[in-house]
Amino acid sequence: ADQGERLVLQASWTKGGREREIPIRNDAQRQLLAEAKALAGRGSLIPASMTYVRQLQRFKAQCADAGIRHVHGHRHYYAQTRYQELTGWRCPANGGPHSKELTPEQKALDREARLTISAELGHGREQVTAIYLGR
Repeated sequence: ADQGERLVLQASWTKGGREREIPIRNDAQRQLLAEAKALAGRGSLIPASMTYVRQLQRFKAQCADAGIRHVHGHRHYYAQTRYQELTGWRCPANGGPHSKELTPEQKALDREARLTISAELGHGREQVTAIYLGR
């Protein structure tokens, strides 16, 4: 999956069966990816004896045991951080301007950012980004 500047995920590897590309944007992400690769070796982070669904249940249970709730919130954080990187301003859900406050040029940039984020999250529609970013 590691193609240097991005992870390229095959459809068979992802929830929803959608191929996607996720940019590696900083050194912290590169370091975390290196740690995951070291842990997995030449195999998978999912043990051979487990299915994806069973491993997901195990992961959620271990997060709960560690006091980590709302793991989906990491997707919100990613989307909101990525939006600011792409547009230069915070998203509406994080205190940024609402759509009606944007200039036509900003609206075009907003839409392009939302399409990019939607694809990176594995969604096919810009509308779903409202859940993560607000309007």
